[in-house]
Amino acid sequence: MSYGSSSSSSSTSSSGTSTTGAGTTGGSTGINLNLPAKDQTDSAGNVKKYFNTYYGKELAFPSNDVDAVIGFLESKGFDKSSAVSTGTVILQQAKIDGVKVFELLDTLKGLDKLQLSYTVTQVLNFNRQKISTLGYKVANDKKPTEARNIMG
Repeated sequence: MSYGSSSSSSSTSSSGTSTTGAGTTGGSTGINLNLPAKDQTDSAGNVKKYFNTYYGKELAFPSNDVDAVIGFLESKGFDKSSAVSTGTVILQQAKIDGVKVFELLDTLKGLDKLQLSYTVTQVLNFNRQKISTLGYKVANDKKPTEARNIMG
């Protein structure tokens, strides 16, 4: 048995049977344990899936739609992680509303950055919990006349 090596060699165990080096690694230690791979499923998998999707529908999207939405958002200046999370919400809302994704992207192409930001904010707020919302702080450049000091 070899420790600290990730090569796939054959060894003989204490019972005299031959084992192959196709076992699992020891996580961050990098030790090859030559043990059979564990199934990552448990008996509660179906229950977890049921309760995780209890209040919502499980939605699946074609890969070309996902790539198109993420690519569009990245081209408009979104980071990769924000493009993925925002794209997921946009895809989900498009499927719920029955709108074709490419028609939606064609509509969004005509918007400038500020309009796109506003539209994405509205879609995200619609899909968020109602205890918090996203918004904008608009600087008030006008000086109201009531703001002056009155000396008497």
